Amino acid sequence: MRKIIYNKFDKKQISKLPTVVFEGRIITVVSPQETAKAVDYLLSCPLLGVDTETRPSFKKGRQNMVSLLQVSTEDTCVLFRLNYTGMTDAILRLLEDTQVPKVGLSLHDDLLSLQRRVAFHPGWFVDLQHHMREIGIEDMSLQKLYANIFHQKISKAQQLSNWEADVLTDKQKAYAATDAWACIMLYNEYLNLRNTGDFSLVQVEETVPVTTETNANQ
Repeated sequence: MRKIIYNKFDKKQISKLPTVVFEGRIITVVSPQETAKAVDYLLSCPLLGVDTETRPSFKKGRQNMVSLLQVSTEDTCVLFRLNYTGMTDAILRLLEDTQVPKVGLSLHDDLLSLQRRVAFHPGWFVDLQHHMREIGIEDMSLQKLYANIFHQKISKAQQLSNWEADVLTDKQKAYAATDAWACIMLYNEYLNLRNTGDFSLVQVEETVPVTTETNANQ
């Protein structure tokens, strides 16, 4: 059956959807010495999903440095704790690599936050926002995109947690890994929809719910 997607998705409907969580392996890298091995592994993979996390600041005008870089394959996510590792030569090699596509959302902001730590020339990065517009989607948050394409909810409960904590909780790790991995899932489905044309775009003035009948046809 043809997939039905919407140009806009009703945020109120997201809470009713089943939650999706990354179920693969999560590797937390804390020491600078560990970064080279992790980067070697990641750059041996055909496609990577990327995202960053920064400890929220509740003081006007204050912005903390990015503290976590999460890079995922389809089954493994590496969490680089930048406040401990720093921007090592290996991490810079990953960020400047031009051979493996790295997919993310709002990458301009993520790259700027990483460049605040150290200057580098970004390699091959693919921004989902640009490609999703090509198939008519206007709502560009990761949560809305995933709900629109897969009818599943990405929880944002850990978004404002302390990403500079001495030890990240299991919930923080799962949240960070899910965000990076979800970018791969979305990009692969975008390629599928673009190449097959097997979808219908519903144009709505206001965001609308995904009905039970619509879900049954996916």
